[in-house]
Amino acid sequence: MSDAAPPARTAAVIPAAGRGVRLGPGAPKALRALNGTPMLIHAVRAMAASRAVSLVVVVAPPDGAPEVKNLLDTHALPERTDYLVVPGGATRQESVRLGLDALPGDITTVLVHDAARPLVPVDTVDAVIEAVRDGAVAVVPAVPLADTVKRVEPREKGEPEPVLATPDRATLRAVQTPQGFARDTLVRAHRTVTGNVTDDASMVEQLGEPVVVVPGHEEAFKVTRPLDLVLAEAVLARRRANDGF
Repeated sequence: MSDAAPPARTAAVIPAAGRGVRLGPGAPKALRALNGTPMLIHAVRAMAASRAVSLVVVVAPPDGAPEVKNLLDTHALPERTDYLVVPGGATRQESVRLGLDALPGDITTVLVHDAARPLVPVDTVDAVIEAVRDGAVAVVPAVPLADTVKRVEPREKGEPEPVLATPDRATLRAVQTPQGFARDTLVRAHRTVTGNVTDDASMVEQLGEPVVVVPGHEEAFKVTRPLDLVLAEAVLARRRANDGF
């Protein structure tokens, strides 16, 4: 009998249980149409475009799992990629944990990807996976900041806010997704860190584990406002014109 280790398998968890109030009233943000196709489908296809991703777990609104499963059933995905739909929780953190709980035992690398980043290029996905497989326990794609950043003293909305400092922009990065993790490390973070966090990498930071950055991409922006939808449509139009996307 061979003692060789089983091949590494990668899964992507996409929390899509939020409503996305900044986009205005209507369907949950992940189900908003982008070029006639729900953003969630674009996000799932972006993960499935990587040959290293063998499973995509979509974490649906608690009462919307059947609807999301029907949606995925009606859109073509690569045959090499399986998918699961599980009900989510009240917070993003809880939804990611529920997605982790649904993973089969042979998954070694986990990506966590925002459904609201539907246009991340496959090269970025592959770069994150490769960095984890090369030994990093937590990897985030990120891009340099174009704007000067000020640290301020928060005030009520609309009131002037005193500037406290101007950080060196060269040391700052805008973090994107998918974020990649060694499965055991991410599971331990979700079992250990109970405070509210903005992303999974910050949970790993709280464990004292190192997080590394790989280059992100300008097209992996997050769709949160109506203007972002316009920009995303423009990116898709350019892809169709240039690549037949």
